[in-house]
Amino acid sequence: MAEPVRARRLTDEEGRRLQQVVRRGKHGSVRVRRAMIIMASASGTLVPAIARLVAADEDTVRDVIHLFNARGLAALDPRWAGGRPRLISEDDVAVIVAAARSRPETLGQPFTHWSLRKLAAYLAGRDRPVRIGRERLRQILHARGISFQRTRTWKESADPDKDAKLDRIEYVTSHYPDRCFAFDQFGPLSIRPCHGVCWAPRKRPVRLRATYHRTHGIRYFHGCYSLGDDQLWGIVREHKGADHTLAALKSIRAARPGGYRLFVIMDNLSANKTAAIRRWAKRENVELCFTPTNASWANPIEAQFGPLRTFSMGGSDHPSHAVLARKLQAYLRWRNANARHPDVLAAQRRERARIRSERHQRWGHPKPKAA
Repeated sequence: MAEPVRARRLTDEEGRRLQQVVRRGKHGSVRVRRAMIIMASASGTLVPAIARLVAADEDTVRDVIHLFNARGLAALDPRWAGGRPRLISEDDVAVIVAAARSRPETLGQPFTHWSLRKLAAYLAGRDRPVRIGRERLRQILHARGISFQRTRTWKESADPDKDAKLDRIEYVTSHYPDRCFAFDQFGPLSIRPCHGVCWAPRKRPVRLRATYHRTHGIRYFHGCYSLGDDQLWGIVREHKGADHTLAALKSIRAARPGGYRLFVIMDNLSANKTAAIRRWAKRENVELCFTPTNASWANPIEAQFGPLRTFSMGGSDHPSHAVLARKLQAYLRWRNANARHPDVLAAQRRERARIRSERHQRWGHPKPKAA
């Protein structure tokens, strides 16, 4: 009668390694099961009991034990056979990716978006069919960064002078940064708990009240930004209006009282283009550079509002607009004193990237075409 199959005696290093694999269980199910087989066999457990422990066939357990006795810990990593030849070539993968990134109606299909089943059926029905299962199709798309995502909207500027306005803004900001200013309104601001982020013990976040009354109305922050000095200032007002815009422009002129020409970038709103504002700008030697319609992302001050919202409103629960206004001014004083602070610059870059990504627009790049 043949002797029972049993793993040889473990060395100290092999025992420690197998124990780590079994206890931690972070090395993949195959490695963990094989380590359990070897440890159990080395400790005297019979093959039938080991097979019940790992839910495997007895012949499989014996094969692992024999492999360990011959190769040592290398038996934890099986050398799988090559399997059958691949049926999906690289050309087929390119066809799959191109079809997945195309709109179904452009390929003659009567629906608005793909599912794995519909895409697999379309590929199998082509003149040069690509027959593939849904799971393998999902794996190929996942490996190439293609997944189901919600659609988003964006506004395309219909301004006939869009290119000229963007060229002018880019010219003055690159050639006269010390004379360039930006103005815009940020809001509406309402008094309610505003979620944000903060350091807290894990799974014990800071709590904000969920019940509140919207009885305090809304406010707007009218902000001005100096590109050359990297300074931001402004005031909280109850509403928008041409008089508030004119007051902001006068504060910009007061910051540069020399009388030389200034450039102010602002949104293309009717309240920013009244006759009184134009007369004042002509008299004070100020050029108003308006952004194109539905292209407020071109205003340099837009990136400044991101850190303003993150660090003065995120995670807050201000009781009144007066308190909010004081907090905003306190932040502006800190921000201007630390104009080149790394946290501020990082927040500005994130906000600038978010604004331009939402618009699907980047300066110097053509507008992407729909698939």
